Amino acid sequence: MRSRSNSGVRLDGYARLVQETILCHQNPVTGLLPASAQKKDAWVRDNVYSVLAVWGLGMAYRKNADRDEDKAKAYELEQSVVKLMQGLLHCMMRQVAKVEKFKHTQSTKDCLHAKYDTPTCATVVRDDQWGHLQVDATSIYLLMLAQMTASGLRIISNLDEVAFIQNLVFYIEAAYKVADYGMWERGDKTNQGIPELNGSSVGIAKAALEAIDELDLFGAHGGPKSVIHVLPDEVEHCQSILCSMLPRASTSKEIDAGLLSVISFPAFAVEDADLVAITKSEIISKLQGRYGCCRFIRDGYLCPKEDPSRLHYDPAELKLFENIECEWPVFWTYLLLDGIFTGDQVQVQEYREALEGVLIRGKNGIKLVPELYAVPLDKVEEEYGNPHSVDRVAKGQLPHMWGQSLYILGCLLTEGFLAPGEIDPLNRRFSTNFKPDVVVQVCVLAESEEIQELLSNNGIDVQMMSEVLPIRILPARILSHVYVRLGNCKKLNLSGRPYRHIGVLGTSKFYEIRNRSYIFTPQFLDHHHFYLALDNQMIVEMLRTELAYLSSCWRMTGRPTLTFPITRSMLDEDGDAIDPCILSTLRKLQDGYFAGARVQMSSISSFQTTSFHTRLSFLDEENDDSLLEEDEVDDEEYGEEYLSCGPTGKSEDMFEQYLTQLLHSTTVKCHLPPIQRGQHHVFSAEHTTRDILSLMAQVQGLNMPKSSMYLPVGPVMKRSKHRKTLNLLEVPHPHHAPHAHKLKVPIDFPLMSPKFCVLIYDVPQSHSVADLHLPRDSHGNTDFAALVRQLKECPTLQDQADILYILYAMKGADWLVELSGPGQGGVSVRTLLEELYVQAGACKEWGLIRYISGILQKRVEVLAEACTDLISHHKQLTVGLPPEPRERVITVPLPPEELNTLIYEASGQDISIAVLTQEIMVYLAMYMRSQPALFGDMLRLRIGLIMQVMATELARSLHCSGEEASESLMSLSPFGMKNLLHHILSGKEFGVERSMPPVMSTATSPAISIHELGHTGATKTERTGIHKLKSEIKQIFSSGHSLSSNVTSPRSTRCSSPSTPSGVLSPVGTGPSDGQLHWEETQGQWLRRRRLDGAINRVPVGFYQRVWKILQKCHGLSIDGYVLPSSTTREMTAGEIKFAVQVESVLNHVPQPEYRQLLVETVMVLGLIADVDVESIGGIIHVDRILHMANELFLSDLKSRSASDYFLQKDPATGICNFFYDSAPSGSYGTMTYLSKSAVTYVQDFLPGSSCLMQ
Repeated sequence: MRSRSNSGVRLDGYARLVQETILCHQNPVTGLLPASAQKKDAWVRDNVYSVLAVWGLGMAYRKNADRDEDKAKAYELEQSVVKLMQGLLHCMMRQVAKVEKFKHTQSTKDCLHAKYDTPTCATVVRDDQWGHLQVDATSIYLLMLAQMTASGLRIISNLDEVAFIQNLVFYIEAAYKVADYGMWERGDKTNQGIPELNGSSVGIAKAALEAIDELDLFGAHGGPKSVIHVLPDEVEHCQSILCSMLPRASTSKEIDAGLLSVISFPAFAVEDADLVAITKSEIISKLQGRYGCCRFIRDGYLCPKEDPSRLHYDPAELKLFENIECEWPVFWTYLLLDGIFTGDQVQVQEYREALEGVLIRGKNGIKLVPELYAVPLDKVEEEYGNPHSVDRVAKGQLPHMWGQSLYILGCLLTEGFLAPGEIDPLNRRFSTNFKPDVVVQVCVLAESEEIQELLSNNGIDVQMMSEVLPIRILPARILSHVYVRLGNCKKLNLSGRPYRHIGVLGTSKFYEIRNRSYIFTPQFLDHHHFYLALDNQMIVEMLRTELAYLSSCWRMTGRPTLTFPITRSMLDEDGDAIDPCILSTLRKLQDGYFAGARVQMSSISSFQTTSFHTRLSFLDEENDDSLLEEDEVDDEEYGEEYLSCGPTGKSEDMFEQYLTQLLHSTTVKCHLPPIQRGQHHVFSAEHTTRDILSLMAQVQGLNMPKSSMYLPVGPVMKRSKHRKTLNLLEVPHPHHAPHAHKLKVPIDFPLMSPKFCVLIYDVPQSHSVADLHLPRDSHGNTDFAALVRQLKECPTLQDQADILYILYAMKGADWLVELSGPGQGGVSVRTLLEELYVQAGACKEWGLIRYISGILQKRVEVLAEACTDLISHHKQLTVGLPPEPRERVITVPLPPEELNTLIYEASGQDISIAVLTQEIMVYLAMYMRSQPALFGDMLRLRIGLIMQVMATELARSLHCSGEEASESLMSLSPFGMKNLLHHILSGKEFGVERSMPPVMSTATSPAISIHELGHTGATKTERTGIHKLKSEIKQIFSSGHSLSSNVTSPRSTRCSSPSTPSGVLSPVGTGPSDGQLHWEETQGQWLRRRRLDGAINRVPVGFYQRVWKILQKCHGLSIDGYVLPSSTTREMTAGEIKFAVQVESVLNHVPQPEYRQLLVETVMVLGLIADVDVESIGGIIHVDRILHMANELFLSDLKSRSASDYFLQKDPATGICNFFYDSAPSGSYGTMTYLSKSAVTYVQDFLPGSSCLMQ
């Protein structure tokens, strides 16, 4: 008999350790592991982690087998793993109805349970009795299922299970927009059951999706049917959201040790090596102690100050847990594994020795990993005073099976029994490796021979869409319909993938279906669903974005192939030439470099061999029965270009019939009368579209609230004859608004069609349906037949839109309009509106397009993704016009339908505000992805306020009334709207040009173009004047000199860079005898800047941390009557998003944005004072009082220089001098000069030295 080798003996030792700490607890029936002897339930996450040591040990035995018994032992261990994984699968399959429901709702009530009954696989608590929604638990199961299957284990045994796993992929693919309870099951750290977006959940979901994509679940014994498919865009969404969050873990946790599982084993989800290093460094520096790492700052679990009688914490209680959080050895096992995978032997040795010091010896000397180490109750005060000095005691589970498993796995790897590649057969550990540049292949196609010839005349040779057969070109939305079939399983009542938008990564590869090749055009070219693609400049902008995205995010083998068809809508208005912006883009593509991406332009057939191909076997012939069943086919009509590029002749193939059914479009008949140029709207003399909308809302029992589309500057005055139009920013050229004196009261901004905004003069404010003068029958009721006759005679698009909207509101979308006469058959109102939408698109009537989009409730496909992008970058959104409760706050990602409903509710059923809200949300997300620096100092993006700013800015730039400004805003092209938004966000000055359309054009609105005027935006330092003031205040407190002698020295009258005219109120004369004050050319610049910054909630860098410091030294800050108490700092840390939200919630009560911004400046000055080494700077500090004291100082200085009453005018709403609003921050007449004087006066009793006297 052979003697046992030394390695065999050591393996047997690990086998005993695994048996006595893990496998002895495995249930013989279900294969599940209870959490511990005390906690009998089986947690999904704990089970997966606990079995990793068993899996690793099985592979080690197979690899290092000395004798046949070792091979038998390897098989036994592997089957224990299979048994557990199948047990978890059965638990989840018993809840298949929840998986189906969750795909559509993403609700905490419809999710899989987090734990199950160990002996029976049944649920143990009700849906509402636990924080069940833990996306990372389901994701870690899928990730390790993929790894184990790749290592040779056979866990999945039939196609029904394959279908269920495919649906679990759909379950987790929305992780980037699902607020869950996270890996600690508590959600928000106050433990009050508040879910939040967690970096750990997003990261592990991203890893699971990548790992399981194109994996055969039957391993070497499978075929195409057992392959799992993942849409690459969903993976990339998770990737971008994760990178934007790290190193922050969630809204309430600025760092979390659980992220170690994301940046290292098992997920390896982060591709940026620098971000991995930053996150690891943050965890070690902020959370590591002598016994392990805390889970997160102020974690109260099992710490001596926690009240075990209740689950939740009181907000102010969290401060008690700081510095006495329990330390978990399990995180050292992650750091040990991390060192092994990165090849850092020093780290491996360090954490192996550290672990040896915290292990507890059990029976027969076996080493046990405890759950955590806690501070003894009698040593709490000592630990508070000197953190990490007290000896702690082990508490919780012993052994902690999750930690025990990872410890054993680390030992097996360290001692060479396993290689890193054996527990990572899918090679996820190479995620941070260098990736080569991607060349994007672009195939340009012509819709027709006419377009092909136009392109050829410009030196661009392309094929027609019908010339590329046998390859078929289809729109992206067909691919969405096709993917609805994936994962379909009647036996389990699973419907497959929900109908969702397919991103550009998904449409940039070839699909092999039934031995034929298909390729899909990008979603952004589909103008049927939303109007952005009707604007050619917007198409170019989106193409630029998508090419850059493909270049940086493509991870598949082969090159991405983007198909770009040139259609009739891309011609100029006359239809006899390609739009210049499209043409110049095609020429840049020919050059081989566009938008920072390397591109190659050629024919589609030449790209076949270099592209990535996916085979969709779930559409093979045996699935024909389900193909032509009722499907979610939209009513949208596709052009015949897609039908014409299909196979010729009669095809018996069922899949081709299915595609034809999806694409089918009868030739669009022109039901509506032709448009006549030069005609006027029949209702326009008396009623705006706003009136019509309001009256129709009354008919439907809705209340459309009044809402102003301009920034509040002062109190609303009652019908003052001298009130300026829309109360916009004062411009120094009043003669540009000659009709302003006629105005009685500003109308609420209607956001409707090109002629939808008027000023109310003496028109009564209340209307009834009778005011519309609709035709009446003999009984006095509305004569709809006469209204249809009017529709047949309407000469303008606007006419047709208004009449159709009246019919839509009063008769419904499906009411048949008998345009050909009674009994001749009718066309539904919805169909006519769709036809009108197409006509308005052809005429580029953007106001009308937005109006009809609102009526049809068209929704941007990527709306939910846009919302999630913004929220995951730690921004909050509000929709609807201020104030609350009409303005609704969005703090967590929402499902598409819920988000759409919320927007329409917040818009007060005003359909155009709703449409514009969607549009702006999409643009904000575009800029968030491409230029995140624009949003660096904004926390809450108030879309309603942004719309008000846009209207106000147009009025200022065009020197026009509110009527013209609102008309101009709604008539802006999507590209123009996006451009205007960018200028407002960046703070740059911009110019606006208005040009009337040609005489024969069908357009009725003047074209507005927006362009940059050069660099005039102030830097953040200049905006606040903090840089200069910081050193000055330090000098004052160190020398004890008077503040005024230092700050108001006559060295300069302003402190601004030459490129940023300051527009300050300054003495022009050279000597003190010249006391006359003059208003400089740049009048209104600083007022405008403060108004913009206040409206978009921009604050200086470090503002919230400064507020936190102030609250540490006083009892609270009072702002506009609302108090931010110092107790807030006991609940939240300075770096928490939650704290910033709390501060914003107080600031947002201030209605005037420029006043808000001066309050922010005041707080910044207080922050500088709080930096002084004093314990307290007062009780409740009234910030408004300090600001008004500064204002009085400013006014007294003006009076001392004999300023006229014109200069002393105050804003009646706030009492602040108008010229103080418009003063630069720095300089002797700067706001910071006066604010620093008044702030020091207010708190001087608490400051050191009695010589801080004010003049």
